[in-house]
Amino acid sequence: MKVKTTGRKPRRRGRQAAPADLTAVKQYLDVGNTSRDRLIEYLHRIQDDRGYLDSGILTALAEILRLSTGEVYEVASFYHHFNIIKDNAPPPPALTIRVCDSISCNLAGAETLITELQAGLGEAVRLQRVPCIGRCENAPVAVVGTNPIPFATPDRVCKTVDQGIHDEPIPKAALTYSSYLESGGYRRLKDLVNEGDEATCESIIETLENANLRGLGGAGFPAGRKWRIVRGFAAPRLMAVNIDEGEPGTFKDRYYLERDPHRFLEGMLIAATVVGIEKIYIYLRDEYAGIRTLLQRELRALNLDPPCHLPEIELRRGAGAYICGEESAMIESIEGKRGIPRLRPPYIAEKGLFGLPTLEHNMETLYWVRELLEKGADWFSAHGRNGRQGLRSFSVSGRVKRPGMYLAPAGITLQQLIDEYCEGMQDGHQLKAYFPGGASGGILPASLSNVPLDFDTLNEYGCFIGSAAIIVLSDQDSVREQALNAMQFFAHESCGQCTPCRVGTSKAAILMGEQEWDQPLLQELCQVMSDASICGLGQAAPNPLRCVLKYFPEEFA
Repeated sequence: MKVKTTGRKPRRRGRQAAPADLTAVKQYLDVGNTSRDRLIEYLHRIQDDRGYLDSGILTALAEILRLSTGEVYEVASFYHHFNIIKDNAPPPPALTIRVCDSISCNLAGAETLITELQAGLGEAVRLQRVPCIGRCENAPVAVVGTNPIPFATPDRVCKTVDQGIHDEPIPKAALTYSSYLESGGYRRLKDLVNEGDEATCESIIETLENANLRGLGGAGFPAGRKWRIVRGFAAPRLMAVNIDEGEPGTFKDRYYLERDPHRFLEGMLIAATVVGIEKIYIYLRDEYAGIRTLLQRELRALNLDPPCHLPEIELRRGAGAYICGEESAMIESIEGKRGIPRLRPPYIAEKGLFGLPTLEHNMETLYWVRELLEKGADWFSAHGRNGRQGLRSFSVSGRVKRPGMYLAPAGITLQQLIDEYCEGMQDGHQLKAYFPGGASGGILPASLSNVPLDFDTLNEYGCFIGSAAIIVLSDQDSVREQALNAMQFFAHESCGQCTPCRVGTSKAAILMGEQEWDQPLLQELCQVMSDASICGLGQAAPNPLRCVLKYFPEEFA
């Protein structure tokens, strides 16, 4: 399907592109494709090659894409991973080392690591603090170029720099296309395409509904209902897959893709066939460089020897913006714009990508489709504890002996997760608190470690499970310090569109950094952010702060 997205041709004002810059930019473009929605892809190609973006190149890119220079600048400056230098400024060092300073890495000593690296690295290397990079089970983590260093120490980082290993390798454990076919892969997709009647499609949707499979990116909207809604709108229809898991503490999508990418791709193609999708966009966070190479390789193999007719599939690359985990912000980014959430209605099911009906899903939701169709809704529903049904993928990090991704029954409690899956708390540590749903899900005390973990079970405590990212704190940790870490993250990642979020998160972080908290003012800020913010970032940002005020009065004694 060809989506017409060519930008308008503006009147040329101000700075004009130099002939040399126009020639240089053309080598990064797809032949015959100068559509606006490719802007972020082209910015990546330029920066990957040159190491930075300069004003001459941006001006030339704007002219070729028939955009104003301001539009290109505002997109490039919105995303954290683009490095713009001013006229006549020296280029940055060729190598960048990023160190995560979000909650899990902070608990594991990220501040000490940053301090020691600052003292030991020379001017030929640039050191950056960055928010969560989706490897919380290996904290602290540093990234040399695109190569992540688990359990990073100064020695390990410097050794990687000296060895010149700056690119993340393809995950070795991943099933290839041929291996997946040998294990029965794509059989359900072929059966669906061969049968292809209304009754078969309806039966698949009913299976998802009976299993009560819900969106596993955080919102929890029923998957079967979503398919039915989008299917009800007139064609053409598009699909957007969200693999921008930027929530601090979350790494489940990465875990599955590193091992079995085609199980996800088959689920995605089954969804596309049932709903009647003409083109699919996969939006992958930029931090997953190895997975990007893996998916590029496996998509090529799939297209060279397809099991059946396939819709067009396009892999898109994020650029370091947590807000793009919000579905409409992701769609704006795919369209080559700043990742700013849209006002709703209309909802993206009706008017999404390029104004067309769009089926949006988290990667893990689609990962389960094949298994549900093979084993049935009853198999999935038979799992669960404490009155809940189904399975959940828990990303567990923090003060446990064995952090990692664990597939466990929905409704399991934190204490059961720690005891049965994580081999208990680290030696010398006692459970004090935990984030049940990443940075935005709030913080609960140890006294509530036996609450079932599932959708809707945490609402009465002012929390939610979201993407099931569990970060465990001990008696050796300050809960208020980690709540501040979360608020600083939200302030950094706010898209800036609405005042309650943009100003509220920044002001709250400043107030939370004070020795004495102005609790009435903080409560007032929380109320304004949750009531008036446009999207879930600003609405959920107050959760950790409110929980500290409610459950941990001893932190203020």
